[in-house]
Amino acid sequence: MSAPIVVAGASMGGLRAAEQLRAAGWTGAITLVGDEPHMPYNRPPLSKEVLAGQAPFESLVFRPRASVADVTWRLGTRIAAADLDRRTVGLDDGETLSYAGLVVATGMRPRRLNCPGPRAGRHTVRTLADAQGLREALTRPGARVVVVGAGFIGCEVAATAVALGAAEVTVVDPLPLPMIGPLGELLAGALLKRHEERGVRFALGTGVAGFEGDTTVTGAVLTDGTVLPADVVVESVGSLANTEWLDGNGLDLTDGVLTDEHLRVGGRPDVVAVGDVARFPNARYDGVPRRVEHWSIPTDTAKHAARVLTGKDAGLAPFAPLPTFWSDQHDFRLQSFGAPALGREDVRVLDGDLDGDVLAGYHTGGRLVGVVALGGRAAAATAARYRAELLKQPALTA
Repeated sequence: MSAPIVVAGASMGGLRAAEQLRAAGWTGAITLVGDEPHMPYNRPPLSKEVLAGQAPFESLVFRPRASVADVTWRLGTRIAAADLDRRTVGLDDGETLSYAGLVVATGMRPRRLNCPGPRAGRHTVRTLADAQGLREALTRPGARVVVVGAGFIGCEVAATAVALGAAEVTVVDPLPLPMIGPLGELLAGALLKRHEERGVRFALGTGVAGFEGDTTVTGAVLTDGTVLPADVVVESVGSLANTEWLDGNGLDLTDGVLTDEHLRVGGRPDVVAVGDVARFPNARYDGVPRRVEHWSIPTDTAKHAARVLTGKDAGLAPFAPLPTFWSDQHDFRLQSFGAPALGREDVRVLDGDLDGDVLAGYHTGGRLVGVVALGGRAAAATAARYRAELLKQPALTA
């Protein structure tokens, strides 16, 4: 029997890779290896519906296409090492798998704070188990919650904690505004106002120096000397790529797995990367390799990478996705198309106003590179109408 294509990672990116390999004509064996015991499931609801108790796990599980009914699933198993020259991967149970092709889809894990204090009472949100443990803590009467990090997850968790009736919810971040990185100052300021109006407190321009408590957290000590009482701490301070198993293969793993414009890893035709672990140049913009942690990326990367890995890439244009993200917080939504972070120095209101539904456009050199809507469904629908315009834009380097 010929060697299978091994998909390292059995989350959304791994599943989409297997489905797209079949769609690209691969009829051989496929083996998916993932460290979680669950079949692939949708992660965005973890910080919202699952945390709020509104969505059971069964509603999150993706329904695989019929084309992948014959793939082999190795769940609850971690890939510990790889030898790309020999085309093998080693599992944590000691088994070695040979492969005809390798898909790197091992994703990310939460970064943890490295500061003194107890670990009990400190949570992250990445897996189902994380969300279940955090929900139990948040639903205790009178919970005082400190969220460290005012990014996507931090803001979503803060909104959910308020809705669950937490006594106090405070978001701590060294930056001056929540989500200022992807949104820029204009929309980040509007976001701050909306959170504060709904009961979330913010400690901005400061970080966490340590935690008080004997065996479990009772307070967060900030770098400015403030002490915030805390029964529950949520660490939302970024992610680390799961790439250690690729050490020793001469790859650039400084921030995820560096790929070329066709998602090939290390110039190898038999290794590709998909999902948020891939650091790829986007031909739609400036060609600078970046990781993109948006929900649309696993599917977009899987479709392109599958054609490359199966040799169906003749005449295939360089990978050039249009990133898309959304974030539900309280009773409003952030909806984005394009790359607003590239144009956050030139942000203009395209529709509405900052006190209500608003659509902001992000520009580089006068060219629209992204849009973000903040508000209700009407604002999100307005943003979607700009998608076609963004797709027609020439590359920034053109």
